Amino acid sequence: MDQGRLQTILEKIRLVRIAVYGDFCLDAYWIMDKPGTEISIETGLPVETVARHYYSPGGAANVVANLSALNPAGIKVIGVVGDDLYGRELTAQLQSLGADTTSLVVQKDHFSTYTYLKKYVDGQEEPRVDFGVSNQRSEATDQLLLQGLETALSEYDAVIFNQQVVGSISNESFIQAANGLFERYHDKIVMLDSRHFNDRFHHTYRKANDKETAALCGVEVGSAEAVPIKEVRKYGQEVYSKSKKPVFVTCGARGIIAFDAEGAHEVPGLQLTGRLDTVGAGDTVISAVTLCLAAGIEAKEAAQVANFAAAVTVQKLFITGTASGEEILAIGQHPDYVYQADLADNVREARYLPDSEFELCDPAVLDRLGKVRHAVFDHDGTISTLRQGWEEIMESVMLKAILGSQHDTLDQGTFAGIQAQVKEFIHKTTGIQTIFQMEGLAQMVREAGYVPEAEVLDKFQYKQIYNEALIGMVSKRLAKLEAGELQPEDFMMKGVADFLRELRRRGVVLYLASGTDVDDVIHEARALGYADLFDGGIYGALRDYTKFSKRMVIERIIRENGLEGHELVAFGDGPDEMREARRFGGIAVGIASNEIRRYGHNHEKRPRLIKAGAQLLIPDFTQQRQLLQLLFKEKVDSMAV
Repeated sequence: MDQGRLQTILEKIRLVRIAVYGDFCLDAYWIMDKPGTEISIETGLPVETVARHYYSPGGAANVVANLSALNPAGIKVIGVVGDDLYGRELTAQLQSLGADTTSLVVQKDHFSTYTYLKKYVDGQEEPRVDFGVSNQRSEATDQLLLQGLETALSEYDAVIFNQQVVGSISNESFIQAANGLFERYHDKIVMLDSRHFNDRFHHTYRKANDKETAALCGVEVGSAEAVPIKEVRKYGQEVYSKSKKPVFVTCGARGIIAFDAEGAHEVPGLQLTGRLDTVGAGDTVISAVTLCLAAGIEAKEAAQVANFAAAVTVQKLFITGTASGEEILAIGQHPDYVYQADLADNVREARYLPDSEFELCDPAVLDRLGKVRHAVFDHDGTISTLRQGWEEIMESVMLKAILGSQHDTLDQGTFAGIQAQVKEFIHKTTGIQTIFQMEGLAQMVREAGYVPEAEVLDKFQYKQIYNEALIGMVSKRLAKLEAGELQPEDFMMKGVADFLRELRRRGVVLYLASGTDVDDVIHEARALGYADLFDGGIYGALRDYTKFSKRMVIERIIRENGLEGHELVAFGDGPDEMREARRFGGIAVGIASNEIRRYGHNHEKRPRLIKAGAQLLIPDFTQQRQLLQLLFKEKVDSMAV
């Protein structure tokens, strides 16, 4: 979706009037003070003191917060609170979000405002205290809610029906009456998201996750299981066929699938490199989807906007976030999609071309081969192994930076958790400029909180520390090369030199693009004897890091040479070059390289390469005859799957 279209949709949303029925909740946060010595005279027990406390909307109230962030023309809330201080706080917060609370019923008896109190002691969350677990909604309250629903159905563009709390609907008669209203106003957009009564409401649009959608089809899925996308397609279509109203199925990091009269519309999730907090992402999705539909936007585009919005909120840590129009535009400018997540996570689904070690991830690529004129290669791990082991060095540098003085004393469980976060970050950012990885490190140092703010370094200082550690290792290897103790071939992937020469012989223009500093890339390529093969140029990180990226290199090659996407192929062992090749319609060949042996598959690289868009996976260049035949379509028929 281009920026102009996205901007148009966001402007149309501003004209929408929308209502929200649901379980309106309040999240309470008490940050406890350090234990003192005071003893209560009345009880003889130690006194606990609160250093600070704050409150934020939860449940359906968070849906309202997400709607408010997109500035619709009007928001009406339909729900119930108790006659208590939390109810008054929640009402005030909803009003501050611009919501009409005239249908927010105050039930004085047998009802406490749904509140979730979270106490933090020394930064650690204590057992939660819940209010409202024994609520019993009266029939009189139900009647007022139904009146509010009917007003919304007659006067507003759309209604979100959001049920999340166990037992929040006490009376069967309410469900029957609500269904009667939905049938009477069957042309109105009513978006249902019900955790406990999903199969009890009819004549509605639906937003549900993959497991909930399977359950609607009579299939129970374990909480730790993911429903394969091919099964989601089947279940979503079945649910749509019953109601003939659009269905939106969220699939976590795999994205959203929308179902309507045109069929299934898959919107892949976005690749995000930092820490994520998925709490509240569903509220973001239902808000964005319903606003779009009410503005006259088709289901496919509504899912795309919701996907962008959710990608914004999951990156906001320690709060239940919302997404503004400006943030959605920013993330939608250059989105990095997750490709074929199910295939990436399940090696049993791998399919190989006959008589080869080539995994065909995207069979459609076979129809696009045969016209390659330009080839972009990543360097480290794709051609050269001089820097093999850089991940371990970066991991060590990052852990020491994050933990500071506690690096050697922190308990093993916490250390292992942070180490896992570091490994995942390195895994996701392989191939981008080091300076951006160090920018991420600086953010992680601040988020972890082990290092005082005054001692946190900037990205340039962290890069210097990392480079010094890495160059020490590389220099020793280059010294062995210069001394004749080792040969260039000992630091190159098997078969790559001959493959590069054969591409040149066929007239393909070669480019080398690395996230490493450009002077180091050139020096190492010369030392290994293949620098002169890259007649298109050697590119790497510059002092002004804003003037280089693999995206810039690939975009420029295509633009300056007037290429169609399939005339360019990118080879690499990192996600960055795969993403950028796919972004511009190029062919993406992932190198799942074992940098220690210099041949054979490294299965740890497989998931990240496929999710980044690799259409073909190879372990090395030893089967270059088959690879050349495939790329230039010389013998494709005999190599068909």
